Amino acid sequence: MSVRRIILLSGESEGPFLAVILMAYDRELVVDLVHTSEGLQAAMDGPLEGCRLISFCSSVIVPGERLQSLPGPAYNFHPGPPEYPGRYPAVFALYDGAEHFGITVHEMAAKVDAGPIVSADWFQIPDNCELAKLEEMAFSMLADKFRTMSIHLATLTRPMARMPYRWSGRKTSKADCTALCRITPDLTPYEIARRKRACGAHLMDANPG
Repeated sequence: MSVRRIILLSGESEGPFLAVILMAYDRELVVDLVHTSEGLQAAMDGPLEGCRLISFCSSVIVPGERLQSLPGPAYNFHPGPPEYPGRYPAVFALYDGAEHFGITVHEMAAKVDAGPIVSADWFQIPDNCELAKLEEMAFSMLADKFRTMSIHLATLTRPMARMPYRWSGRKTSKADCTALCRITPDLTPYEIARRKRACGAHLMDANPG
């Protein structure tokens, strides 16, 4: 059985470009672009034979029962290394003073960022790197990885080989990021500087006044 349809869960801006990469291998391949939980539910209603689900930098959580209804593994392209599962990995890497950052591609599971890893890569964080730059570097590396894997994703139904990497570290959430990016009067100047570097624009969002 061949891959006949791909549900691509991503942001609205990058989705069309990723779809073009996939369809270059098969002009008859159907790529459904979805960006929301409602769109995902609609795309997964009905027959799923020959269907593959790919999530690229999406915050939409796919329910476990939906994953189980697919004929094979779904894959997530996560903009952080295995040491930083969850939301806003670049924020927490900068806050921790990490020297390296990276990306992860993994099978999706009922628990977020917990499935077997099929690829992971790291790079050194430049000195005085700010959040926007680090996220840009990770996104660029993730897009390159998508291109590398696209022929398998678009044409081969067999699962990708699992790698001996393991998830580690605390799985962060949007609430964790909001709490970290809040400046309060009790913080030391060192802690304020540390948070400002890590949070970037999120700091202003959390402290509109």
